Amino acid sequence: MGKCYFQEIIGKGKYMKYQNIRVGHFISRPNRFIAKIEIEGAEETVHVKNTGRCAELLVPGAEVYVQDSQQEAEDWLSDNEFLQGEMQTAVSSKSTNIGKKRKTRWDLIAVRKGDRLINMDSQIPNKIVKEWLEQEKWNHNLHNQSDRIHGITKIQPEYTYGKSRIDLYVEAQNRKVLIEVKGVTLEENGVVRFPDAPSERAVKHVHELKEALKKGYECYVFFVIQMSGVRYFTPNMDTHPEFKEALKEAAEAGVHVVAYDCSVREDEIRIQDPVPVILENPELYELSQVLVPWYQKARRDLPWRHTTDPYRIWVSEIMLQQTRVEAVKRYYARFMEALPNVNALANVEEDKLLKLWEGLGYYNRVRNMQKAARQIMVDYNGTFPKTYEEIQSLTGIGNYTAGAISSFSFGLPYPAVDGNVLRVITRITADDSDIMKQSTRKQIEEKLKKVIPKDCAGDFNQGLIELGAIVCVPNGEPKCEECPAAPFCQARIQGKIQELPVKEKAKARRIEKKTVFILRDEDKIAICKRPAKGLLAGLYELPNIEEHLNKKEITQYCKEIGLMPIHIKKLPAAKHIFSHIEWQMIGYDIRVDELEKTNNKKYLFIHPEEIQKEYPIPSAFEKYMKLI
Repeated sequence: MGKCYFQEIIGKGKYMKYQNIRVGHFISRPNRFIAKIEIEGAEETVHVKNTGRCAELLVPGAEVYVQDSQQEAEDWLSDNEFLQGEMQTAVSSKSTNIGKKRKTRWDLIAVRKGDRLINMDSQIPNKIVKEWLEQEKWNHNLHNQSDRIHGITKIQPEYTYGKSRIDLYVEAQNRKVLIEVKGVTLEENGVVRFPDAPSERAVKHVHELKEALKKGYECYVFFVIQMSGVRYFTPNMDTHPEFKEALKEAAEAGVHVVAYDCSVREDEIRIQDPVPVILENPELYELSQVLVPWYQKARRDLPWRHTTDPYRIWVSEIMLQQTRVEAVKRYYARFMEALPNVNALANVEEDKLLKLWEGLGYYNRVRNMQKAARQIMVDYNGTFPKTYEEIQSLTGIGNYTAGAISSFSFGLPYPAVDGNVLRVITRITADDSDIMKQSTRKQIEEKLKKVIPKDCAGDFNQGLIELGAIVCVPNGEPKCEECPAAPFCQARIQGKIQELPVKEKAKARRIEKKTVFILRDEDKIAICKRPAKGLLAGLYELPNIEEHLNKKEITQYCKEIGLMPIHIKKLPAAKHIFSHIEWQMIGYDIRVDELEKTNNKKYLFIHPEEIQKEYPIPSAFEKYMKLI
């Protein structure tokens, strides 16, 4: 439709209707403003009403739809014979003058791309949004009540604000609203993006809207998707990253960003349905669409996945920290049999609790669990809390565990970001931030909050963890061919898989040399209790001292502590790694003379079977405990 009096008349009604449409085929585009189109067997010069690149649309042979603007004017005059005298003369004169000014009678309106028809008229989005406002369809389609605009008293197109002309200004019940409208024609695989060419004007307008918020205006950027059946809208980072950043900052400041697709026919266009707006990391939105189906098909059969009981999920999550899944299975079964509920955990004796945890290490984890269980008994009458905030308030529970319990047990949409998830997300988004920094974890949590599906939050979180555990693995080659995120994984696309995640090298572990003793008195073995604070606090251990001793030094040491060795046998060396310390151990199996035993170290001589049943021994001594 030409931008003239006739268009305004034809545009009234429920949708914009074009007249005198012809089908043609694209030949070439000499410049931004004209194209060569084959129409009814003849090559015609056609006005292109969209100055964007449109390179993916205007390809040789593409089916296009053009409007005969000159015929439109003549038909309009013929259909409106009611115009009399001077008015008819004026309109006829205006039509003639427009015809003289134009170098072509044709306007390019739409193009067919595969099965999708795309409207290319860059003048139409403003008009159909204005029409939408006039008919109050805006209010019917906005889900957020506060975004609705009731009682409109004024709609002014091309409103001057600051140094910009904003597309629409609206007044309604003491509300002042600025709306910047952007038509979108760039589509790939169902994803629509704007702009398709750098647009400093668009950046300027978005900045103006952001500033207008401070003056009391409500501000919108309204993207009119000039086609139907798309998946989501995202700013075009490749073509104009500055626009993407400006739009994101404006949205964070309070500018509303909305997008709607359109029903498009050869001769009409009308606004139709809302389209999701993804302002950053569109690959995470893509992930949210494919991850849950993948997880439901590929997940491993693990015992804690057969329940939504928050207590059981809590126990499994704490056990899985720093421990392999296969190792956890047997500990989980043993623990749940002995302590099946919060009350049992709250009241068990510490030595028995530590014995149940034996082999899992990091014993403060289970001590904190008992403290949390006692909190639940006092603060929640023994019932596990059901909100994220309450769960997070329990001793020993951080963001990850709170997110896991909240989503797995109660379906709450909170992320659960552990090491697996950090690795998966930094690879999918090609994020080179140091994952050892708390700020990186926090940023990833915030990004996931925006895409986590509210109706299947648990499976989404489980899927992320599973993806990192069995596909996007930390060492060796990730199994990209099995990954549902492979088509949009930025690390794979950019060839950076082995470079991510970025992880600052940990400080070198402190080496501690130790000599470990298996002290035998007939059929009993010496053990001792570690201090109540510090590494492995309160656990039992085999006697040991700092540094590596030889047999002569061993004999002298035994005499000093009141034991008389009658046989000394050297044992194989062993090593155990803690997070910040490495024990390098040598061992000796020593039989002592009972008659000479004074034992000023207060060692306990206990039968091995009793040790295994009653006394928690850290896994650091596992190699030597197998020899008792």
